[in-house]
Amino acid sequence: MENRKNYFHLHLISDSTGETLIAAGRAAAAQFQSSHALEHVYPLIRNRKQLMQVMDAVDGAPGIVLYTIVDRELAGLIDQRCREIGVPCVSVLDPIIELFQSYLGSPSRRRSGAQHVMDAEYFARIEALNFTMDHDDGQVPSDFNEADVVLVGVSRTSKTPTSIYLANRGIKTANIPIVPGVPLPDALLKATKPLIVGLIASAERLSQVRQHRVLGTTQSFHGEDYTDRAAIAEELKYARSLCARNNWPLIDVTRRSIEETAAAIVALRPRLR
Repeated sequence: MENRKNYFHLHLISDSTGETLIAAGRAAAAQFQSSHALEHVYPLIRNRKQLMQVMDAVDGAPGIVLYTIVDRELAGLIDQRCREIGVPCVSVLDPIIELFQSYLGSPSRRRSGAQHVMDAEYFARIEALNFTMDHDDGQVPSDFNEADVVLVGVSRTSKTPTSIYLANRGIKTANIPIVPGVPLPDALLKATKPLIVGLIASAERLSQVRQHRVLGTTQSFHGEDYTDRAAIAEELKYARSLCARNNWPLIDVTRRSIEETAAAIVALRPRLR
């Protein structure tokens, strides 16, 4: 019999963009495979009128309420209404802020959206994103040495999404495909600044992913070798030998999410410096 999931309402109330809440809510919900959260996101809630409309929505679809509201009066209203409605609620940041206050010996500023200020770090992320988009799929190879990280790998090893994820953390990332018989640019082989990482996956996994890609190609495209597992195995063999020859670390992305791959790359950076 097919497993049936239970559904529950998850209300996320924020006085900023809601990104923190969404990440926390999804991380917690992922631990309960038999249940699926129906997310209701309410960003930029900063006055009583807005909040009352949100709480009416919660009353109409009771569930779990998570919130990040720095205004104490509004936070108190959420707690009060949730008690009246009979639903559980928690302020996600309060325990963390209290811990910081206890350790640092000073009160927090309690400012909405404080993590989104346009400071030097913000502009570094924008610069990294621009660099990464300009250097996707082997573009502009002449200045690979300006990158912090360069990802190399055969087709469909998630080079582009991993590059964008890293760029969003302020890491300038370029990526270039490994194609048997096609030499890599001299600028890459001579680069001394970036961490160069090879991405691989199992032949079975790559064949499955590539078959989905082939479905959207033109009639003139011949994808037999592209999806053939034996041919893919040869591509992977070539990629491994290339990385071994240049002492580039390899990461197998077969069972990794983009976030896990990026975390492994970030962990490599200080170790190889």
